[in-house]
Amino acid sequence: MKAVILVGGEGTRLRPLTYAVPKQMLPVVEVPLIERVLAHLVAHGVTDVVLSLGYRPDAFIEAFPDGRCAGASLAYAVEAQPLDTAGAIRFAATEAGIDETFLVFNGDVLSDLDISALVAFHRTRGAEGTIALTPVEDPSAFGVVPTSDDGRVQAFIEKPAPGTAPTNLINAGAYVLEPSVLTRIAATGRVNVERETFPAMVAVGTLFALASDRYWIDVGTPDRYLQATVDILNGLRPGVPAPGARRLDGAGWAAGEHRNEGTVTRSFLGAGAVVGRGGAVATSVVGRGATVGEDAVVEGSVLLAGASVEKGAEVRDTIVGPRAIVGAGAVLRALSVVGAEVAVPAGAFHEGARLPA
Repeated sequence: MKAVILVGGEGTRLRPLTYAVPKQMLPVVEVPLIERVLAHLVAHGVTDVVLSLGYRPDAFIEAFPDGRCAGASLAYAVEAQPLDTAGAIRFAATEAGIDETFLVFNGDVLSDLDISALVAFHRTRGAEGTIALTPVEDPSAFGVVPTSDDGRVQAFIEKPAPGTAPTNLINAGAYVLEPSVLTRIAATGRVNVERETFPAMVAVGTLFALASDRYWIDVGTPDRYLQATVDILNGLRPGVPAPGARRLDGAGWAAGEHRNEGTVTRSFLGAGAVVGRGGAVATSVVGRGATVGEDAVVEGSVLLAGASVEKGAEVRDTIVGPRAIVGAGAVLRALSVVGAEVAVPAGAFHEGARLPA
């Protein structure tokens, strides 16, 4: 089966990390997000994937020079200008010559959705399109999808005001579509699938949806990026957290050679990672070549490749970009995000900061 993966966005909510790399290429416990997405699809029989690209397409092409990822064959559809979600689907599917039932996935979502069951439901209903749904506590930031008893979509309500949503089931960013859907999308210009294409299908009764309470998370914000990491470290996702990872006695996981002279709990140490004497790492990722200095604290955080937290610094609920430096005694808290190669001065204090701003 073929799939279109939407990866064209600029990842503005994860800036400054995404100034240097698209969000789908950011590692989630040392594995690029896009690779985790594709591995899930391949497990459900997807063999060919078209990446719908817009922002920094070179990053994807250079990362997979042989045109393969996670066992899938890759093709690239690079938009000359932003086409929005439906426009991107049409452009990518047309470029790839897709002429049979196909899947569409948002490239910033990690899930354990049963894709095979979604496809089977789609075919049983004779649907033109089928949306995967997932429950959330607060649906106001998502597309809400009420359905009839047989799964036929009754409405598609994009980001309802708080307290007004008729259901807590939201669009999970996973679709099964027939090629006829492409004819509903204008060949030029921006077209939004949630606000234009899907409502048009609702009007003629050809759009269905299937709910699932399996694991699902949109990784497009700092808090959810960190949550996805913590979920993997805590074993909420199946399998080892990263290829080649091995258990550390009571301390989590490691890949490759590393040096630990501190205390490490429920965390992941990448190849070449160093934790200095008195350093404390809890529920965090210390990426390959990253270092935690003497008496430094890293908790609920991610240090990307080559990042450094110097002596006595404190990093909590924070993402530190590749080769960035957190100076001695500095404190970063409350969903701070440090961009690639940024140096945080010694003794600095930041809560919820974006560095550089």
